[in-house]
Amino acid sequence: MIDNLRHQGLRKRMIDYLSVKRGIDSDSVLKAMMNVPRHLFLESSFLEFAYEDKAFPIGSQQTISSVYTVAFQTQLLNLAPGEKVLEIGTGSGYQTAVLTQCNVEVYSIERHHNLYKTAKTLLSMLNYRANLFHGDGHLGLSRLAPFDKILVTCGAVEVPPLLLEQLRLGGEMVIPIGFKNQIMTLFSKDLDGNIKKKEYHNFQFVPMLRDKE
Repeated sequence: MIDNLRHQGLRKRMIDYLSVKRGIDSDSVLKAMMNVPRHLFLESSFLEFAYEDKAFPIGSQQTISSVYTVAFQTQLLNLAPGEKVLEIGTGSGYQTAVLTQCNVEVYSIERHHNLYKTAKTLLSMLNYRANLFHGDGHLGLSRLAPFDKILVTCGAVEVPPLLLEQLRLGGEMVIPIGFKNQIMTLFSKDLDGNIKKKEYHNFQFVPMLRDKE
């Protein structure tokens, strides 16, 4: 697991791009992404491009999101240290690692068993502490609910009702909603249990699928 000065320099250039060109202004998010070696979450054939703002395939017809998508979603969560966060779609484990570097308690579900195993092994090797589960993201993790924040990293046609139920009062969920293209959407649950919605930009994600493999 090599993370040398060249990789760190490319990562610094990525952070400058996110802050100057793309408007990411959360110090905690930028610091977290600076700390995580993205190239280690990609196949070796993509190493030269690991810190470009692109999505890359990771197997099972899934992708690792572009760096701006990761930064935007994480910033939108407005994380506070110690919060309990549920991530739907572990994928490569990169977004999971970024969340851990925001000093929150991470629970992550992956539908594809091979991705779940690979991410679990890699995150452990890199000493990122996250609680990983193989399962259907639509169901969430009711036995561990409620969660302060929920992050969905795949495109949903509609909001899974069980996820909203597992959001604590005062909690927030970030989820891309739509078919071919999705609108990044923030759902907030007030202290009376009422749900408010705010929409942001268009993004493109792999679809959120039911059941597990």
